Amino acid sequence: MSGRPSPHAAPLPEPSTIPENGWHCGHFFYRFRREAMAAPLTPECVTQFCAALSPPDDMAPERIASYWISGHEADFGLIVMDPDPAKVDAIHQSLIAPPLGQFIEGVWSFVSISEVSEYVPTIERFRDRLISEGADPESDELKAKVAAYERRLPMMNEQRLRPEFPDWPAACFYPMNKSRVPGANWFTEPFSHRNKMMAEHAQSGIAFAGKVSQLITVGVGLDDWEWMVTLWARNPDYLKDIVYKMRFDVASAKYAEFGPFYVGYRAGAEEILDHCKVR
Repeated sequence: MSGRPSPHAAPLPEPSTIPENGWHCGHFFYRFRREAMAAPLTPECVTQFCAALSPPDDMAPERIASYWISGHEADFGLIVMDPDPAKVDAIHQSLIAPPLGQFIEGVWSFVSISEVSEYVPTIERFRDRLISEGADPESDELKAKVAAYERRLPMMNEQRLRPEFPDWPAACFYPMNKSRVPGANWFTEPFSHRNKMMAEHAQSGIAFAGKVSQLITVGVGLDDWEWMVTLWARNPDYLKDIVYKMRFDVASAKYAEFGPFYVGYRAGAEEILDHCKVR
């Protein structure tokens, strides 16, 4: 197969590491190698740790948030987002560089990109869905709902692509796939059926508006799992409640496969060091 484009093809975009729409996203989880520590971290290592989580403006990614992690699997975790993958990975490299790196071990990470899902309704699909649920096509109520959705949609898509991170205390992070097993192969279902199931899934999430904020990033072609789910919550109770409720939706109950869960609590660099008792 020739690698040259057809002379009649549309011009190809310039090669770039910057996504055309979304941002690169990195989830990183670490443990402190206490077995390698004869004493608390030196002032030099403490300074390096704090600087890694608060880089100077010219090196800082667009979004970064840090958490101490509950449980034995990890001590702390980060979510980092930027159009430039080098800025995302630079946070990780700053943590594992000498001299601090000998005392920190990465335990899990996930590479993904933000996107607007194909299941986010267009204005036309939103209108058709309301009519299928019994709305009068000519009613003022329907027109008002469609107009309101049309106003919200650009803001919702912006939050999916370039999200603001809520400054809420609790968060959980987990990867997931859609099943390919016989009798429950998501990718052989027609789009109309998948779309209906995802609409049900979205309705379950709407019940937690103001309590939980969600970010879905795609790892297809980039990592071992297909999607990464980040949930921020005003209270850890809401993390438990939303995950439990949504598992009854057909899209989850029949077709979802889940990876490891990490739960964390928002903390700056010094709070993480103090919580983990390494200085």
